[in-house]
Amino acid sequence: MPAFLGVSRSFTGKRWRLRLADERAGLALSQRLGVPEIVGRVLAARGVAPDSAECFLDPLLRNLLPDPSHLLDMDAAAARLARAVTHGEQIAVFADYDVDGATSAALLLRFFAAVGGPARAYIPDRRREGYGPNAPALAKLHAEGVSLVVTVDCGTLAFEPLAEAARLGLDVIVVDHHEAEPKLPPAVAVVNPNRLDERSPHKELAAVGVAFLLAVAVNRRLRADGRYGAGRAEPDLMAWLDLVALGTICDVVPLTGLNRAFVAQGLKVMAGRTNCGLAALADVARLEGRVSAYHAAFVLGPRVNAGGRVGQCDLGVRLLVAEDGVEAHRIAAALDAFNAERRRIEAEVLASAEAQAAAGAAGPIVLAAGEGWHVGVIGIVAARLKERFGRPACVVGIDGGIGKGSGRSVPGVDLGAAVIAARQKGLLMNGGGHAMAAGFTVEPGKIAALRDFLAERVEAESGAPVEPSLGLDGALTPEAATRALAGELERVGPFGTGNAEPRFAFPAVQLVMAEPAGEHVRCVLAGAQARLKGIAFRAAASDLGRELLRLRGCAIHVAGRIERDDWRGREGVQLFIDDAAPVRPSRAASA
Repeated sequence: MPAFLGVSRSFTGKRWRLRLADERAGLALSQRLGVPEIVGRVLAARGVAPDSAECFLDPLLRNLLPDPSHLLDMDAAAARLARAVTHGEQIAVFADYDVDGATSAALLLRFFAAVGGPARAYIPDRRREGYGPNAPALAKLHAEGVSLVVTVDCGTLAFEPLAEAARLGLDVIVVDHHEAEPKLPPAVAVVNPNRLDERSPHKELAAVGVAFLLAVAVNRRLRADGRYGAGRAEPDLMAWLDLVALGTICDVVPLTGLNRAFVAQGLKVMAGRTNCGLAALADVARLEGRVSAYHAAFVLGPRVNAGGRVGQCDLGVRLLVAEDGVEAHRIAAALDAFNAERRRIEAEVLASAEAQAAAGAAGPIVLAAGEGWHVGVIGIVAARLKERFGRPACVVGIDGGIGKGSGRSVPGVDLGAAVIAARQKGLLMNGGGHAMAAGFTVEPGKIAALRDFLAERVEAESGAPVEPSLGLDGALTPEAATRALAGELERVGPFGTGNAEPRFAFPAVQLVMAEPAGEHVRCVLAGAQARLKGIAFRAAASDLGRELLRLRGCAIHVAGRIERDDWRGREGVQLFIDDAAPVRPSRAASA
């Protein structure tokens, strides 16, 4: 398709493109649902069919929650866990140190506490132990009396550690969502919608979604076994959907289908502040008003993650299972401080990685590596590089002759599969992941060969060089950017991977004001009869920010998303600016 508004290269280096090719589909949806035509366009651009549009706008778990038994090994896992609970066996939940792992662990720990099953968490140290189960940790748990380990958000490729657990007589249940190989590790059960022999349609679940289905299955088994009654009430699993929503959003899995229902309902639970730890975290982050997917992804999630990145790896889980308000606020304050430290370290690594990526040859993938780069921030830096360059990005921190890498992908490129293929080819010591994110360990001498391998695979998979682009849902004037329209667009949420937030171009608007605001740039755009406030986050030192400041008083094209502005009782609307471009004179005008 032609570049929208003729913008083939914006101030951020992107080509603007319309998301919807057939406007008739948008018109049909708007007429059927009785919504503004622009909302119909947004729905159609996301592949929403007329017969499923109402369910999309009101996703309910009772309509979308599957029978957990449809997943391979789920019944075996539920039976073993029910037996462990009934007989008072010591259970350990071995979790990854990210938000998906922390929420998965917290969900299961809260469930086991509610049903009377003794359980504890084990979170490995990122720098000392690395990702996933390791033999010394499993041996330690076994020596301490644990008879059953449940791995969450890890374990699918842990062949040697789980073989050692089996040798010790330690039962293991794997609850994961990362991409698998034909061979599975020795375990009582491997519950993973991305097993190669799995036919489940729910392959895009985060680990916390799989953990929730496990809790449903175990709860059903305990009910059948007569566990409840005589003073023991059945737990309300829906009360923990706030954890499911947080983990699902932060693991950047597609917010479609069941995931969409998990997040939509979980955000409602989160708004009730029933989780002591999440409420404390919102307080220390000075989060006011309604909690959105944006807040979960960019306010709460980074703080839960901060302990695992640069601090104490188990703090996130401890916060999410906390019942005492004073303790919860103490942990939340510690995580907030770790998050500030994480941001400082991230800024240093990002500056070096961006300079390295910008100086390197253009290609279908960005890969930057540096000695001493903190492994706790490489995933975030990879995400920043992906945003800037519009391509899959990997960042490798080298320490002690070993490179620890993390990658983030773009839609249409399965980075997890590419990393597994690189490991099978002998380029990696280990590695895995899912479509949008992956992690790996590499010898420094093989980084160049890894870059070439991933570039070749990405280009072959995408069918063409990956071109940085910005998808837009149409054009608006400042007069059309009203609170009413912003409210209608909110119904299309929650937004995230697989359901991109609606973005619009504002063609040839007058930039009547632009000024720095810390690391941001605040703007005012003028149309024929209305003005619109705008802000470009973290843009002051970027090409976008510099151009906005330079072009004050000029007409430019601006692109971004609109939201209702309710800060401190305001009732306005604000544009969050993602990009901008100069207004090119037409050929006729030039002549």
